[in-house]
Amino acid sequence: MNDDDELRVEGATNPAEVPVWKSLGELSPSAQFVERIPIGFARQHLMLGLASGNNTLIVALGAPAGWRQLDVVSRFLKRPVSAIFAPAETVRTAINTAYALRSGQTQKLLETMSLNEVLAEVEKLNSREDLLDTSGRAPVIKLVNMILFDAVTGSASDIHIQPQEERLVVRYRIDGVLFDSFEVPKPLQDEVVSRVKVIGRMNIAEKRLPQDGRATVEVGDRLVDLRIASMPTSYGERIVIRLLDKSVRLYTLEELGFDPLTLGEFRRLIRMEHGLILLTGPTGSGKSTTLYSALREINSRECNVLTLEDPIEYQIDGISQTQINTKKGMTFASGLRSVLRQDPDVIMLGEIRDHETAVMAIQSALTGHLVFSTLHTNDAASAVTRLLDLGIEPYLVASSLMGVQAQRLVRRICSKCGLDYHPSSDEYLRLGVSTWPSETARRGTGCKTCRGTGYRGRFVISELLVTNDEIREQIQNRANASQILDVALRHNMRLMRDDGIRKILAGQTTFDEVAKVTVASNG
Repeated sequence: MNDDDELRVEGATNPAEVPVWKSLGELSPSAQFVERIPIGFARQHLMLGLASGNNTLIVALGAPAGWRQLDVVSRFLKRPVSAIFAPAETVRTAINTAYALRSGQTQKLLETMSLNEVLAEVEKLNSREDLLDTSGRAPVIKLVNMILFDAVTGSASDIHIQPQEERLVVRYRIDGVLFDSFEVPKPLQDEVVSRVKVIGRMNIAEKRLPQDGRATVEVGDRLVDLRIASMPTSYGERIVIRLLDKSVRLYTLEELGFDPLTLGEFRRLIRMEHGLILLTGPTGSGKSTTLYSALREINSRECNVLTLEDPIEYQIDGISQTQINTKKGMTFASGLRSVLRQDPDVIMLGEIRDHETAVMAIQSALTGHLVFSTLHTNDAASAVTRLLDLGIEPYLVASSLMGVQAQRLVRRICSKCGLDYHPSSDEYLRLGVSTWPSETARRGTGCKTCRGTGYRGRFVISELLVTNDEIREQIQNRANASQILDVALRHNMRLMRDDGIRKILAGQTTFDEVAKVTVASNG
């Protein structure tokens, strides 16, 4: 027996002598262990190698059974090992974190790919897998996993895989803005696109027609839903992947960024016994997040809450959520008929898209249910005229509509690199403000934390229209959006732009962000 065949466990000679640590925060993971030991082995035996200042590898064990695998690790890494015990959940979390923190692998894969290897492995795929487990996979499979992995850990909402004449560009949308991440060699384009389509259970042979697919993947203990859409272009198929991280916690209404007065009024509306409450704004303005936060706040054992969504973005305990499936005849309108037979108190309707759905929503609101839904309009007052345009009688809108909240998301100034500066008149004149009430404003200079953008994270700016008798009279007279807005402003409604200006004064966002989302919508 040579040295490599001997059991090399230093320190304790049996599990009973192994020291117990309550935390692993003092030591970082061993790069050699993470690089060479598959995550499946580490999870199965609840063990993780930790960095130490000498040749001996410290291995944290989450269960006594892992002791028997120490010799395997020692032989494989050709290093002596020393064991410690830690709580199983602590070790499990540390394993997921350690493997998630591997960086720089995407570009390295790009340099070492073999086209023949890709073609040989492209059929050995599953639609659901652990993105951290890349051992034994073909390079293109690892590449696509890493594209998804980098996007999830970077808090991206979308991935764009965009073919161009001589290259394939991968872009991430982070905080609402697209960034070029890296390029893939053109010869690998078809294999990368095929891999993504297989994950989404799409037809890889069909390249001339648009397709939709979906899948669920895991990154450590995080579960992420993918909504995949392909579109043929002159340079090949373009792929867009929407990421829905199921493990992301839901926000409370306070955390969304509403000012105290708007928040108080909105809370009063969501606690009404019946009526229709609408959220408006373009795609990506945070409407669904606000609805989920509102539902969480009013959810209780005494309240029967049902939702119809497309898609279901997050699961909420105690609420019955139903997925729309138009291919099988499950539309918002037909689903709402079924929901009404479930004795609901509160109904959340993902979107009002047509006359039939609008009629059903308003009838539900008039028959004693509190109904939440969304519309695609630029401002709160336009939601009223949108319902009238859908063919709803004015008296029904006036009787059922309790309030409309329009909102946008603006980027938050990075806390690491934000600095005060003296704004120019051009900046605040863009917002229709003749003088600026403060000598300074705040902006980010760009750092590693915010990817050089000066921003990190987003929050809501909004305007809330609450219907009253005068507004209901305007609705019955088929007033236009401007007339309805004039009445609302006389009753102290504050415009979205005014909310944005308050957030600039508070040092939370910039002139550019507020101007970008409000100048066009509010005139």
